[in-house]
Amino acid sequence: EVQLVESGGDLVQPGGSLKLTCAASGYIGYCMGWFRQVPGKPREGVASISPHFGSQSIADSVKGRFTISLDNDRTSSLQMNNLTPDDTATYFCAASAYRDCVQPIRSEKYNVWGQGTQVTVSS
Repeated sequence: EVQLVESGGDLVQPGGSLKLTCAASGYIGYCMGWFRQVPGKPREGVASISPHFGSQSIADSVKGRFTISLDNDRTSSLQMNNLTPDDTATYFCAASAYRDCVQPIRSEKYNVWGQGTQVTVSS
């Protein structure tokens, strides 16, 4: 099974930027997605991208500030700008073997997960 490894999480001040990267060990399937979670809350879909369909989706909560890209067929990046304390979370990369993975960005449509990387936005 493919393995995913996230990197790039860090402590950043409000208004700052971070770029998260997800590297896959093999074929990713139909989509790569990014999710985030804070303790006690459900996992939230942030962005998805499909090299198969040539489409992507960004959650309304981060639209205009976050962008998703595929650097190659095994690496996805999440560029996060103008970060706020509400963006503080553990961010997970995921891959999907399901065709309906782009929108809505639902965790149950993703079957392979990375270990997560912590993003903390604080002054």
